[in-house]
Formats: sequence, structure tokens, C-alpha cells
Amino acid sequence: MASSMEVQPTTSKESETVLASSGSSGSVSVALHPLVIMNISEHYTRIKAQYGEPNPQVIGALLGTQDGRKIEIFNSFELQFDVFDDGQLVINIEYYRKKEEQFHQVFKNLDFLGWYTTGSSPTENDIRVHKQICEINESPLFLKLNPLAKTNDLPISLFESVIDIVEGATRMLFVETPYTLATEEAERIGVDHVARLSNTGTVDSSTVSEHLLAQYNAIKMLHSRVKMILEYAKAVKNGETPCNHDIMRDALSLIQRLPVMKTGLFREDFYNQCNDIMLMCYLSTITKGANSLNEFINKFNVVYDRGMGRRMRGTLF
Repeated sequence: MASSMEVQPTTSKESETVLASSGSSGSVSVALHPLVIMNISEHYTRIKAQYGEPNPQVIGALLGTQDGRKIEIFNSFELQFDVFDDGQLVINIEYYRKKEEQFHQVFKNLDFLGWYTTGSSPTENDIRVHKQICEINESPLFLKLNPLAKTNDLPISLFESVIDIVEGATRMLFVETPYTLATEEAERIGVDHVARLSNTGTVDSSTVSEHLLAQYNAIKMLHSRVKMILEYAKAVKNGETPCNHDIMRDALSLIQRLPVMKTGLFREDFYNQCNDIMLMCYLSTITKGANSLNEFINKFNVVYDRGMGRRMRGTLF
């Protein structure tokens, strides 16, 4: 089993054979969230670093919502696939169903809308994989990201599939679909943080990095000073450095403060805080369960009332 393969460059003729005529246009309106783009980029970078391939191909699923012709892609997850000797890719359906079930437990309103991969232009292999995805979703979307593109524009293309007649035979082709970027408040914060780091190359350009940097510097300073005291004590013990009683008294006073963390008062406060946090978690779980139970009761009452109404009309006539 493999989770990646090296992408071979495609010629313009190969891409033209799987693309519909330029007069065709997409039939849906797609909104793409930045989280999906970051997930695909992270997936590609991780596989590239893990297997040492210069340009690996990765495949994943797209999750989102659809209201008529309006589609919004919120999230994604990676897929496993097998690569045969002839270069054909076969999606691991069992792995997909397992991941989909896990995602539905957290994101109940998100549905499977399509799949993504990396590369320059659509190929025949993409058509074969798309036919496999059609067994899960009748009309899936196809997103392709080109990580090697040298352009200022976003190197992402979205496609729909259509059935067209080519040389007297029916064939599946891709039609490019326009898309827009949609963001939420939490995504804007994350994107701003990543953008600042990538543009400046430093870690002191956002509020989050400033806070983490301050904590890192404090821990680093504490570690260096504790190391200095330890080296001084070892040097005095070995007779390499004369003993300074003032310094040794200060070191002893610091050491004697350590048992304060083991007192009963500290343990009591620590466990009380842990219990409060666990209580909040239990409360949220109970609230979620009560909400689900309330929805079930409402639906049951609606079904019950409809059934009683039919029986009453039957007895009257």
C-alpha cells in the first residue's frame, strides 16, 4: 500500500484530451475555505519530507455543504491508495469510510463533495480516479493544486465532470469551474499568522508568536541560570573554585523553596482546578446529549401527532 507517488510532468496534448471544449462552463458556484488549502499543502509537504520524493502525488477527500447549486468546501482529509505497476491508482474505500465516519461524529453537517490531488494539469489517471470517486458521490468536484507553479496567483483549479461524445464514443471529461475564497474569523486569524511568518521569515510578527516567544525566552533564561548554579556547585565540590558563602546561601534558599510545590495546599488547589476543568467537560457533554434528546423528542412528537391525526380521521369516516 502506498500513500504517495511521484508526479510525472504532463504535456499540453495530454491535458487537452481530458478537458472539455473551452465553451463549456461549470454549473455550480463554489466557495473554498483557506483551511482546505492549508491541509493540502501540509499533506504534500509532509509526504515529500517523509519519502524524500521531489514531487509526490497526494490524494484526499473534500468535505463541505451544498445548497442547490451553491457549494461551500470547509475541510478535507487525506486518502490512502494503491499504485499498480501500470501506474493505475486505486482508492482504499475502507479507509475512506472509516475516516468519513470519524469526521461525521465531529462535523455532522459536512458531506463528501469530491476529492483533491496535486499536479500541473488533469491527466488520464485523474479521470480513472474520478470514476472511482463517482461511486461515492454521483457528481464529485475535483480540485488540483500545483505546488511547483511559479505564479503569484493561487495555483488551484476546480473541475466538474461531464459526459461528452469524442470521436463517436461517450467519454468523461473535466470542465473547469470558477471558485471564490470564503473565510471565517478563526480562519482569518490563522491565515494572518501564517502569512506574516512566510513573508517576514521571523517569529515575531504576530500576537501569538510574540506570546510564545516571550515564554520561550523566559524558560531559556531559567534553564541557563539553573545550569550556571549547578556548574558552580560542582566546581566548588571538586575544589576547582573557591567557595563563596553568599552565593551558596542564595542557592540553598532557592533549593529549599522547591518542596513548596509538594505541600498539601498545592495538591488541593491543583486537584480542585483539575476537577473544575473536568466538570466543565462533563457539563458540555451533558448539554450536547440533552440537546440531541430534545431534538429526538420533538421529531417523535411530530411523527406521533401525524399518526394520531390519520387514525382519528379514519374513525370519523
